[in-house]
Amino acid sequence: MASQWHSLVSQKLFMARTLLRQVDSDANTADPHRALQREAAIQGTIELALRARSLLLVMIARIYQQKNEEPESLAALASLLGTELPEIAELLALAHQPGSWWNLLDQLDAAQGKPPATRKTVSAENIIAVSAETGPDRSSQGLNTLLDALKQFADTLEERHSEW
Repeated sequence: MASQWHSLVSQKLFMARTLLRQVDSDANTADPHRALQREAAIQGTIELALRARSLLLVMIARIYQQKNEEPESLAALASLLGTELPEIAELLALAHQPGSWWNLLDQLDAAQGKPPATRKTVSAENIIAVSAETGPDRSSQGLNTLLDALKQFADTLEERHSEW
């Protein structure tokens, strides 16, 4: 039963990677239409990664014979199964580790749910310094790394609990 959920997680990650390849192919184009497609691909990649993470929680619940449970958060999964299980302990550690794939997904989720920050207009009188935009790493390379880590976790989980 868990392998069906693993397949679904893998499918979402594959589709996210497919969208991310569009980001790379549109990277050097100044066309506004291409820029819009690039942003749509980035946001779609993030949404699919977030969906894969949610499905991963359900996959873990199914592995531990919780057939009717669909936890919507790591906290819900931990309260359902306890924190002693190795997968939950590892995810809880990742959630508190800055720079981890789980933590980055939390940041991306928060950023996706807010309107973009308003920017001040720049004039000769108010230029003091140039600053980079803050927020989670939405670069193609950063998202690829995140997808790789999420896929590796799901694959390891499947191998660990696969039935003979």
